[in-house]
Amino acid sequence: MPDFTPVLLRRLGKAGGQSLDSYRADGGYRALAKALNDMSPAQVGETVKAAGLRGRGGAGFPTGVKWTFLPKDHPGPIYLCVNADESEPCTFNNRILQEEDPHQVLEGILLASYATRASTAYIYLRYEYGKSYRVLQKAIDELYENNLLGRNILGKDFSLDVYLHRGAGAYICGEETGLIESLEGKRGWPRIKPPFPAVEGAFRKPTVVNNIETLACVTHIIDRGADWFKSIGVPADPKNPRDAGSYGPKLYCISGHVNKPGCVELPLGVTVRELIDKHGGGVWKGRKAKGCIPGGISMGLMTEAEFDTPLDFNGPGKVGCLGLGTAAVTVFDETTSIVDVLYNICRFFAHESCGQCTPCREGTGWMYKIMERMRSGQGRLEDLQILDEVAKNIGIMPGTTICGLADGAGWPVKNAIAKFRPELEECIRKGPTLAVSRPLQAVHA
Repeated sequence: MPDFTPVLLRRLGKAGGQSLDSYRADGGYRALAKALNDMSPAQVGETVKAAGLRGRGGAGFPTGVKWTFLPKDHPGPIYLCVNADESEPCTFNNRILQEEDPHQVLEGILLASYATRASTAYIYLRYEYGKSYRVLQKAIDELYENNLLGRNILGKDFSLDVYLHRGAGAYICGEETGLIESLEGKRGWPRIKPPFPAVEGAFRKPTVVNNIETLACVTHIIDRGADWFKSIGVPADPKNPRDAGSYGPKLYCISGHVNKPGCVELPLGVTVRELIDKHGGGVWKGRKAKGCIPGGISMGLMTEAEFDTPLDFNGPGKVGCLGLGTAAVTVFDETTSIVDVLYNICRFFAHESCGQCTPCREGTGWMYKIMERMRSGQGRLEDLQILDEVAKNIGIMPGTTICGLADGAGWPVKNAIAKFRPELEECIRKGPTLAVSRPLQAVHA
């Protein structure tokens, strides 16, 4: 892939880059002025729709299409909920945007609110992100002081209030209705759908939920145009009517057993191998990779032989993964026991299941107990069949749960059994001699 000039991270590391003056000096809020002076809310929405922007939070749903689900001519209020929870393990791209360039994100929030006629935006922020909270609040205060938030922004008939709401450290609140329940002061349990948030969301009013990186992209789409955005990434396959394309830049996180963990911005479609070898400095300690988690642990596992898979919205699905997810790649080397990998994953989901749905509450717990037994050297060969059956029978896709946490819990288990079965069987036969007692590094980063 040729060299790429960053867009979302172009101001990363700039001295004083979090301030309003610095952001404006670099052309900041030019897109907002353009929208308020020259475009109607519908035109902003159509531009985002034409750009083919897909949500960066995991599901990849077309953002402009999502906005059209709001009821027409609703008297209001309409709310925008910004998902800044970012609780998928090894994912930290939103944190970088919030801490390093908060006004880029806030401009996207303003533009999305204008397009959807939202009068209030809530940023639901992961509680552990203390620096993000301080930086964002300072940036919000600057906007109020300069008539970029509040009543009649820039003298136009557009008003918006933005509030920061700190979450309570629950993975389940990354699911949009769980987020809304928590925002309302309730237990973070996902809602039964329908009604969907666009019809009945926060405080039972129409609500749009978008994540931080998605909204940062909106800023550049309005500033540079839909054609510019579609010139980056992977075009839609004309032979596949279900392919909506993978357009625009993407922030990829690299962690685990690599020499240079970090976050890089590249066009959608970079391969896992290029991401690890070129941008992650290769596998650490001169070792080889055994596999990786390509997009957050809920997306499943890839073997080293599958590293030439492109990380766009369609690529991971071709090798049995659930999707692109958050594009957080976690590498594990050849010395890592796959039993340890699965143990950590199952432990995480058993802890984070909200318990509302019996198949998820019990299924994640069963898988964790089986992996705990297997890791201690007491596993049985029939455990693999039980694990596979449990993983295939929990989740939205078999129709047994309200949200997709169970699908995310089961997918890496199914992948591991299908792709690493010989190693799993050998670990079971040889007992504790192969099951490494140390936890896999970086899975819970």
